[in-house]
Amino acid sequence: MGMTYLIDTHVLIWLTSYSKNLPASLRRRLSACDSTLLVSSATTMEVATKVRIGKLPQAAALMKDGAWEEALHRLRAQDLPVTTKHALLAGSLDWDHKDPFDRLLAAQALSEKVPLVTVDAQFDSLAGLTIIWDDPVAGAHSGDDGDAHERQ
Repeated sequence: MGMTYLIDTHVLIWLTSYSKNLPASLRRRLSACDSTLLVSSATTMEVATKVRIGKLPQAAALMKDGAWEEALHRLRAQDLPVTTKHALLAGSLDWDHKDPFDRLLAAQALSEKVPLVTVDAQFDSLAGLTIIWDDPVAGAHSGDDGDAHERQ
């Protein structure tokens, strides 16, 4: 039985652009046939907003007609709508981080009981949230490019 992952905005962009910022071991893990990727509708809004205001020009191609949906289809990713439950939890989390997009992602991961794939260390301070990222130290010792691991 495969794993389900909620992916952070930068992970989605790195997956769709084949960026080397995404460790190969993690790319393989996320691309496995039995993996399910979730993309929050909050991520959709974050990308659209940041493209519009010029803070994320590298994602502009995703905003063209049908490109967002096609990218999700290629990744075999599913849209995760923001529900009232998610929004209420995001607003009430006992967490000093103020970014509303990050708060929604954290709330969705907690509510849906799925790990969040992110390099963003801001999430480390939120109790109960499972983070998936790569361990470059393990890769340096094994000859691989790192081993994806969980942190809480």
